[in-house]
Amino acid sequence: MDDSLSLDAKLLAETNQGDNAPPLSVSEISGSLKRVVEDRFGYVRIRGEISGYKRAASGHVYLALKDDKAVLDGVMWKGNAGRLAFAPEDGIEVVVSGKLTTYPGRSKYQVVIDKMELAGEGALMQLFEKLKAKLAGEGLFDADRKRAIPFLPKTIGVVTSPTGSVIRDILHRLADRCPSHVIVWPVLVQGEGAAKQIAAAINGFSNMPEDGAAERPDLVIVARGGGSIEDLWSFNEEEVVRAVANCSIPLISAVGHETDTTLCDFAADLRAPTPTAAAEMAVPVRAEWLASLSESKARMARSVQRGLSTAQERLEAQRRLMPALTDLLRPHQQRLDELSEAMKYALGQAISSARSRFSLSDGALKPAVLRRYHDRAMERLEAVKLSPALLTKRVGEAAQRLDGLARLLNQVSPDGPLKRGYARVSSARGQFIGSREDALFAGAVNLHFHDGTVDAEIVGAAVQTSRPRVAPDNPLVTEKQASQPAAKPKRVKKPADDRQQDLF
Repeated sequence: MDDSLSLDAKLLAETNQGDNAPPLSVSEISGSLKRVVEDRFGYVRIRGEISGYKRAASGHVYLALKDDKAVLDGVMWKGNAGRLAFAPEDGIEVVVSGKLTTYPGRSKYQVVIDKMELAGEGALMQLFEKLKAKLAGEGLFDADRKRAIPFLPKTIGVVTSPTGSVIRDILHRLADRCPSHVIVWPVLVQGEGAAKQIAAAINGFSNMPEDGAAERPDLVIVARGGGSIEDLWSFNEEEVVRAVANCSIPLISAVGHETDTTLCDFAADLRAPTPTAAAEMAVPVRAEWLASLSESKARMARSVQRGLSTAQERLEAQRRLMPALTDLLRPHQQRLDELSEAMKYALGQAISSARSRFSLSDGALKPAVLRRYHDRAMERLEAVKLSPALLTKRVGEAAQRLDGLARLLNQVSPDGPLKRGYARVSSARGQFIGSREDALFAGAVNLHFHDGTVDAEIVGAAVQTSRPRVAPDNPLVTEKQASQPAAKPKRVKKPADDRQQDLF
């Protein structure tokens, strides 16, 4: 093997005497590189296009800046990211200010961003168009979302700066046209935090209750004076545009001058070219309104009068076509006269006929005639008188028939054998008992003799049977009533024989 080659390729690293390049550790070289970069590039401004924009849960922002030849990583800490005046997006060209540093953990260098700005109006318009397309795709600018502005709002809410000329112009124009109650919600209209205040004010008006302590506006005006696109950018922020689109109260956007356009104008129910024009759109001119009401009142009166005149003309024309009232009544009056005369004649005839009939019957009502009728009636009455012998004979025949019926009754009567020593047994309710079994079930019985009734109680074992305790001769007595204990009957005294012996 060649000796020179063996001297260059040594197995172990050695440090020679006087060597000015001693080996450094990775950490040492990384630290040295970090110090050099930070000392050399302690403050830089870099222009580039945002790529890979991401906001972490911690609030820090990570992104990359690129152009057509290189890419530079960047980071923006939470405090600086919260003060951004716009919402960064991929593809937007920006100018960042900060310092370069290295990240030894990955052998990378990056820019720590302290401030971020859009790279001119072109970048702003690019961001404007991207956000406009996004919100339009969600339907926030659709025409069917627009609501009609109330004709005469009682209360108007205004979101604007309390110190600018805008609010004075609005109040002055409202006072000239039609005085209304105005509630001003003061906000910043540009700069850091303006977008959050404007969105909060719109949402505040929208969320006011109908019956709250403060009167809820019928109309909201979002207003700002003119300015550059940077000055008006707060009204292009997404949170402001969404607040305008979601407001539950009809809203007029009056931001900038007539040539200025913001995304709030697309989301609002109505766009006004200036704040003063917004006040003119909000309310009518009171004098013109009163004049219009007076004119409408006069037109209505003329219309009513014209209708009355037309109706009167038509009525007069119809009246001329109709016959006179006297012509209509004359036939009826004539008929009435005829009926009146006929009634007088008929009444006289009826009276004459009645007098004739009365004269004919007047002779039959004389006292002599009545007395003669009376005498004849008495004679006929005397002729039909009955003799005592005939009456006696008829009474005797009736008495014989009655005695025969009495004897027959005694023969078939159940009390007939009682005089021969027999007794008739009945229950306490008067039901007939004809067997030992019925007597045992009855318990208490009545013994009927020819000279009276005796109460008795049956002593002995009862016969178990499913039939009623007493055979119900009376169909009105139910089984339940028959099973109840019998009440002790009152003793009834036998009535004396009061048989009629004579009819007279």
